[in-house]
Amino acid sequence: MELVPGVHVAVTDRHGGVSEPPYGTRNLGGLTGDDPAAVRANRAGVAAELGVRAIVFMRQVHGAEVAYVSEPFGEDAPPVDGVYTTEPGLALASLGADCPAVLVADPVARMVGAAHSGRPGTEAGVAAALVAAMADKGADPHRMAALIGPGACGRCYEVPAELRAHVAAKIPETSSTTSWNTPALDLRAGIEAQLRAAGVPDVRHDARCTLESDELYSHRRQSPGRFAGLIWLT
Repeated sequence: MELVPGVHVAVTDRHGGVSEPPYGTRNLGGLTGDDPAAVRANRAGVAAELGVRAIVFMRQVHGAEVAYVSEPFGEDAPPVDGVYTTEPGLALASLGADCPAVLVADPVARMVGAAHSGRPGTEAGVAAALVAAMADKGADPHRMAALIGPGACGRCYEVPAELRAHVAAKIPETSSTTSWNTPALDLRAGIEAQLRAAGVPDVRHDARCTLESDELYSHRRQSPGRFAGLIWLT
């Protein structure tokens, strides 16, 4: 779909690839134990389906490092959890299986970015770090639009009470309670708060919960594999 004029976003699901069970069928994660040839075929299939010239995949480490890219990293991607570009047709991917993707665009500067914001990355402020890095290259946060992708929702992401208190001390909006009345985290609420504090006025959600949506991979649901949130300039 078009996030803003000249910028498209997409979220893949588990279907339409070549991976065998238990990864079936469109696993895009290269560190999941899946057949590497199947992962490469799935990634190539997504690029062809989206009509992009290439996709940048990160080596995600649950941090807040961000890098500018003009081409894919190849087989030896650096440990980063955010990337941004001004190159048309180069899609940026954030892999997930409960951790939300953050997809950001400034349509005037013709710049897009993607971040992987799981619990440690959200604590570290990777979404804000991505916005700041893009701003350093000429983007304006006040022109940006963002999409926060599917993830484990605040009704399902159960954590110990001590962890909820620890994260909420930094990001109060993350504090939540499961539907069965136990401590939980709402990462997407926290990410939205971080984006808005960074100056981004237009924050949207793909509200699907990975624990509740069978079409998506979920680590907590023991559904091995990774789907991706992607953003690219047309």
